[in-house]
Amino acid sequence: MSLAQAAVPTCLKSTSIVPVPKHSSPTCLNDYRPVALTPIIMKCFERLVLAHLRDFLPPTLDPHQFAYRSNRSTEDAVSIALHSVLTHLDKQNTYARMLFVDFSSAFNTVIPSKLISKLRALDINTSLCNWIMDFLTSRPQHVRSGHIRSTTVTLNTGVPQGCVLSPFLYSLFTHDCRPMYGSNSVIKFADDTTVIGLIDNNDETAYREEVQHLATWCTENNLLLNTTKTKELIVDFRRERRGSHDPIHINGMTVQPVTSFKFLGTHISEDLSWSINTSSLVKKAHQRLFFLRTLKKNQLPTTILLNFYRSTIESILTSCLTVWYGSCTVAERKAMQRVVKTAQRITGTPLPSIEEIQRKHCLRRARSILKDSSHPAHELFSLLPSGRRFRLPRTRTSRLRNSFFPRAVSLLNSSAPPHSLLIITALHISLCTAHITLYCTYHFVLHISPYV
Repeated sequence: MSLAQAAVPTCLKSTSIVPVPKHSSPTCLNDYRPVALTPIIMKCFERLVLAHLRDFLPPTLDPHQFAYRSNRSTEDAVSIALHSVLTHLDKQNTYARMLFVDFSSAFNTVIPSKLISKLRALDINTSLCNWIMDFLTSRPQHVRSGHIRSTTVTLNTGVPQGCVLSPFLYSLFTHDCRPMYGSNSVIKFADDTTVIGLIDNNDETAYREEVQHLATWCTENNLLLNTTKTKELIVDFRRERRGSHDPIHINGMTVQPVTSFKFLGTHISEDLSWSINTSSLVKKAHQRLFFLRTLKKNQLPTTILLNFYRSTIESILTSCLTVWYGSCTVAERKAMQRVVKTAQRITGTPLPSIEEIQRKHCLRRARSILKDSSHPAHELFSLLPSGRRFRLPRTRTSRLRNSFFPRAVSLLNSSAPPHSLLIITALHISLCTAHITLYCTYHFVLHISPYV
């Protein structure tokens, strides 16, 4: 009835906003994230609408949006971004600039009418568009902090954070934020947006125009680009040009250049080394070892100790592991393995090494990409004419050779089934198709031959 009439009852749109701190010690209102608490029945209905909405959209609508999609993660976003940079830097006289864009309250500034216009341009059903418009407008909401509650106000802007539909609607709202030039790419994970400029022979024209185009797009779509929190990382291994790059300006303000940046949870440095990232992970893991020792002193069962290790220590050490482990130094790998050995002594049971986990994760990610033809990295795994092995990318530097995709191809080529099964299945389907075609052609010729 609600979808048929394109109307959502006001009682189901009533929202309680709970401010959640973004940091451990918030100092201003911008350090809080407004999370919307809505009725459970509305969340259940939103899931039905979300499944219905996905049926109208192709899987390749926005290939570089890595959030809110199956078989996509921050690991995919970081590895795709780094692969484009490393592949470009493998050539002579090149460098790359990475702009990490920050939006102010991105979800809360979405204009519903603009969103509906974009949905209609995607040929979304009119009644569904009208329902979404009613869902996003005339929303009564109040702020609740502890036992204190504010007065209720009615809002007609934004997609409330905490709703089931909101993240997907935001990704549709930004699907037309795409690069103008082939030398640039825009990597998105929810409202985290990164512009990558691949520059040859010091010609930054395309990159600078791309940044200005992004600023114009933000203005037209009512998104507030926070230049103060926007950072830029320049990766340049040329000796004669290092440190002599002109800064980027957005809306009359200079973007601050940085030597390292935490990109979707992974620290990236201007020299593409991983010392900052690994030391940060090892430090966090060492802090968790204290709690593991405490559990051991209280004589908890080994199964609980192992579960604690896997969920709070191993998960930290293996965060985006396939992206950076191949390029780590021997000292960094030993520092990580020492954490594993310490945990092994505490639990009293053998634990898999970081090397083993990395190999397992690489193979699993590569196989999942192989099965997903809509994945932006699917084309990087191409079969040789023999159909038995994958084509290994050409690499000039060890930086590219040790990155995820070349290593994943090498592992697939040297691995046992199920990798072989994937190739055999693909070949079997091709052969079956060819046999069916020949069979149909043969019988068609037999059928028409008496009349010729």
